[in-house]
Amino acid sequence: MADPARARRLAVRIRQIVSATIEMQIKDPRLGMVTITDARVTSDLREATVFYTVYGDATQVEDSARALASATGVLRSTVGKQTGIKFVPTLTFVADIVPDTARELEEALERVRHADAELARAREGAQYAGEADPYRKPALDEDEDDAADDDLVAEADDSDGRTDDYADGRPSAAAAQRSAS
Repeated sequence: MADPARARRLAVRIRQIVSATIEMQIKDPRLGMVTITDARVTSDLREATVFYTVYGDATQVEDSARALASATGVLRSTVGKQTGIKFVPTLTFVADIVPDTARELEEALERVRHADAELARAREGAQYAGEADPYRKPALDEDEDDAADDDLVAEADDSDGRTDDYADGRPSAAAAQRSAS
């Protein structure tokens, strides 16, 4: 198990070497405008994954993938010569989807901005259909408040200060005992 910091440094170095080698040494006509975006090395330093993007349409992306697959040996030997490590990691090239995802997010944000602008234009001259606050309750008259309070007091008042009957009208055991005596 290697040091994680060493794996990160090696990944950065591999990214630099592969990028420069593709630019200067690889002369494959299928290779389009390739940009190396990232490289990751496993903790045992045996495998390296190199992420790349290609500027162009789907056919150029496929052609560039084939060109990178055919140039893997040359790139790996160049990495071995320039890094001087005992075991050169195997290189795997993976098309980076981050730019596509970023483009999709930008398009989604633009659609939301247009929808917000339309909503703001529609809201400019709008008025409420009813009252501004449909949940506002009218104030109760003071006479109605007093009558409601009197009803509550009358229900709670019992001859001995407690209620013995159940809610369904059955008398409790204490009430049955009092009525029997």
